Amino acid sequence: MFELKSLSKETIPAALNKAERYRFLGEPVEAESICLDILDVEPDNEKALITLILALTDQFGQRQNPNAFKEALDSVSRLKDDYNKAYYTGIIYERRAKAHLNQPVPGAGHVAYGWFAKAMEFFEKAIAISPAGNEDAILRWNTCARIQIRNPSVSPQPETVETTIMDDDPSGPWRKR
Repeated sequence: MFELKSLSKETIPAALNKAERYRFLGEPVEAESICLDILDVEPDNEKALITLILALTDQFGQRQNPNAFKEALDSVSRLKDDYNKAYYTGIIYERRAKAHLNQPVPGAGHVAYGWFAKAMEFFEKAIAISPAGNEDAILRWNTCARIQIRNPSVSPQPETVETTIMDDDPSGPWRKR
């Protein structure tokens, strides 16, 4: 197999800038790789962790990293600040919801609804402990709400109707229980 090469500490700021640029260019795999290289040298680098989380969420709905969701949640647990933990967990669930919503499959809106609900829970937690002057979690909560307001397919899963065969039912063989 391969033995990965290490970055020097001096190059970390430039590498972080590159990771952000790769994200903006729509190349999240490259951004993820750079963040992992940085974290190998500085495991507690908050900026690299946050960029990694965002790069992983950029991959939702793609097939390049089927473990992106789990890896993003694992990375959030490494953040030091409780606000950031709540906020970025909300981001993970919001982006998961959007990835499901963009899938052209029946019921995608119902699946997305559950993910949006979870995201909004975490944004509520972040709002409760947000630093003064930081209303980012409110902005994200409102975005989730507006997506659901504008898109009627984003709704709870309807209750399924159970049926049973009733031979003695004069109205027919199927009847709601």
